[in-house]
Amino acid sequence: MFSGIVEEPGIVTKIEKEQGNMHITLRCSFAKELKIDQSVAHNGVCLTVVWKDGDEYTVTAVKETLEKSNLGTLEVGDWVNLERSMKIDSLLDGHLVQGHVDQTGVCTNIEEADGSWYYTFEYNPSKGNITVEKGSISVNGVSLTVVNSKDGCFRNAIIPYTYEHTNFCKLRKGSIVNLEFDIIGKYIEKLAAHYFART
Repeated sequence: MFSGIVEEPGIVTKIEKEQGNMHITLRCSFAKELKIDQSVAHNGVCLTVVWKDGDEYTVTAVKETLEKSNLGTLEVGDWVNLERSMKIDSLLDGHLVQGHVDQTGVCTNIEEADGSWYYTFEYNPSKGNITVEKGSISVNGVSLTVVNSKDGCFRNAIIPYTYEHTNFCKLRKGSIVNLEFDIIGKYIEKLAAHYFART
């Protein structure tokens, strides 16, 4: 379980493809603290550490993960938002994030707003995912508040700290991002659909 508070961007240093899987090696400041089998969120995707050496470590993304996330588009040199799993006694500064990406979205607009930024994202609403005004959503693993919620579209307001300390500063129009919709909202939507289907 994660909070959506990114620790830092890691830098992709190596990519190896093996059948339908992809081994991703990254460099970050806390690599030496990681353990084999530890879970780390990568752009919001929970992956397991399988190798480490010095300031680098490797995770493996399987075919299913590559098909449902933007990890398959990574190249050497790309920034990846990293977050280690929450400790049970930690403050929950973001919101409950599982590290299970629901679908990808596309950045369609970036607007400067006198010291902050508005990012607009579109996604395929036919998959059944929704946002609500002032609700939570994870974009590339970053816990954010929804602004201007519409069917298949929403905006986020990004503060300078988030812009500078995540890969939001690398996003452009057309960038593919990972979306994890609020788990509480997903349960409510599922239960409501089940209830109304029976009545």
